[in-house]
Amino acid sequence: MAELLRIYNENPSQKHINKVVETLRNGGLIIYPTDTVYGLGCDITNTSALEKIAQIKGVKLEKANFSFVCEDLSNLSDYVKQIDSATFKVLKRNLPGPFTFILPGNSNLPNVFKKKKTVGIRVPDNAICKSIVSTLGNPIVSTSIYDEDEVLEYTTDPELIKEKWDHLVDLVIDGGYGDNIPSTVVDLTSSQPEVIREGKGSIENL
Repeated sequence: MAELLRIYNENPSQKHINKVVETLRNGGLIIYPTDTVYGLGCDITNTSALEKIAQIKGVKLEKANFSFVCEDLSNLSDYVKQIDSATFKVLKRNLPGPFTFILPGNSNLPNVFKKKKTVGIRVPDNAICKSIVSTLGNPIVSTSIYDEDEVLEYTTDPELIKEKWDHLVDLVIDGGYGDNIPSTVVDLTSSQPEVIREGKGSIENL
């Protein structure tokens, strides 16, 4: 059964963040708040945890379109090919924020993603999320638990989320009610930004 752990976004307890990071390092799965909907995540370096998430989502791991949740843009060069200044300006204007940006992946991608040519990058404007990634020391791989077929409260109330995911994950972070609008997904791999999915992020600044 999953543990429900209350963490306050205004001032996340480092003791609680350490507990989350320990769970991640041990190959555990977490559900955590972002600046949009709650996310399902694991340590990017743990292949067995990645496989568990792919299984839950019903996709093949090597074909899965998971996001890499980073603390800030300094993580970019770890997994993304060199980008031009116009692309970097778009990122700088909109991150941290409710966007997923699709960028060209480089040769440092984890082995299971080696065949992927692109990667989705998230830098959520959420203190809990940032603290987790900062303490972990590398990005977490994430996918939204948002489901358009579900009653909305199931994706926003942490206690209901725990009920639903109790036997699938190790830890559910209660960071308060989440949003029910997912991130805006923008493809930056060609000369002009292409909006793949319009969500919470405003497309006026692209």
